[in-house]
Amino acid sequence: MNVIIITGASSGIGEEFAYQLDEYFTNIDEFWLIARNREKLNIVADRLQHKTRILSMDITKDAQLERLEDTLQENKAVVRMLINCAGYGLMGAFQNQDREGMLGMVHLNCEALTNITHRLIPYMRRGSRIIQMASSAAFLPQTDFAVYAATKSYVLSFSRALGEELREHGIYVTSVCPGPVDTPFFDIAEKNGTTLVVKKYTMVKADRVVAKALRDSYHKRTMSVCSLPMQLFEVSTKILPHDMFLQMMTFLKKREKI
Repeated sequence: MNVIIITGASSGIGEEFAYQLDEYFTNIDEFWLIARNREKLNIVADRLQHKTRILSMDITKDAQLERLEDTLQENKAVVRMLINCAGYGLMGAFQNQDREGMLGMVHLNCEALTNITHRLIPYMRRGSRIIQMASSAAFLPQTDFAVYAATKSYVLSFSRALGEELREHGIYVTSVCPGPVDTPFFDIAEKNGTTLVVKKYTMVKADRVVAKALRDSYHKRTMSVCSLPMQLFEVSTKILPHDMFLQMMTFLKKREKI
């Protein structure tokens, strides 16, 4: 049985991956959609033409990931694509953040992503793909987004190294690094802070991010950066000192408060 597994599939970019993959792939037996909210997963599944398996689970829990492995073994499943979209971000000054929320960010964005990736690689074959949701925040440290940017920097670094390790096995890893995307992400992220206004001018739709990510994965590219502004930003962070960007962000924040 050939399957596609999508985490964070109940909304946003994960949901969009399900819709676009459903349209393009004909050799997949089942889509396995993972998120905590079963009701939202059912809504997504109802829109898919493929046979769909709903896995309402918390991927930060080892016992639930073991259940996922058991299900793979029972169905003799081959994971043709693993798309890790589960994650969240919190904005605001570090010292003002809820400690549990920050640690939960690290646990979900880094530890859970690493855990599920490690568990599922043995069920992949040559030609399988892994798509990891990183962020343009991964390109450099970010004030008032310190922990989130650090978690996404981890995802990018881990995924690029992993992709090189797996290349000889015919398994390809693509890190997706968009800027702001028009999804429910900001409903949570802006609970205790706000993003720079200038960033919102670069916001793109989820369908555009996903379409480019799938093209880049098909072409075995290690990174997918959607939109010209973010591509220029990625290049500039390699050329200019990060301290300069940090000082610029602080200046812009102060200007917005005037």
